Amino acid sequence: MALRACGFIIFRRSALLPDIEYLLLQTSYGKHHWTPPKGHVDPGEDDLTTALRETKEEAGLGREHLRMIDGFVQELRYEVQGRPKEVLYWLAELRDPGTKVILSSEHQDYRWAPLEEACTMAQYKDMQDTLRSAQKHLELQP
Repeated sequence: MALRACGFIIFRRSALLPDIEYLLLQTSYGKHHWTPPKGHVDPGEDDLTTALRETKEEAGLGREHLRMIDGFVQELRYEVQGRPKEVLYWLAELRDPGTKVILSSEHQDYRWAPLEEACTMAQYKDMQDTLRSAQKHLELQP
């Protein structure tokens, strides 16, 4: 059975920022890769609940800090140590662009980055494609 994880592509925008910026967290383990907040589904938990719980645990951002964007959910499928993994990402805007991110011990750093910088940091093509899809979705919003 595939491992399943869920999380959020979180972005912020304000009059002071020329571009939309995306939140990426740097892991404190392994190759210290950059990823949006996400984590594994607990038994009996639905996907969206997992995404909200993990975002709170990893970045200190709860439902009250986020505005979910309708009509966007991306599913990534890849292998981790020979096992299939599925990751669902929803899209959410940080309501107050000045809200502080509070990292858990799973991450050592975070950065808000415009699209192309975020894609460079993300490294993996499927994550880059997901970030670009999020940007396109936001550009089409009224």
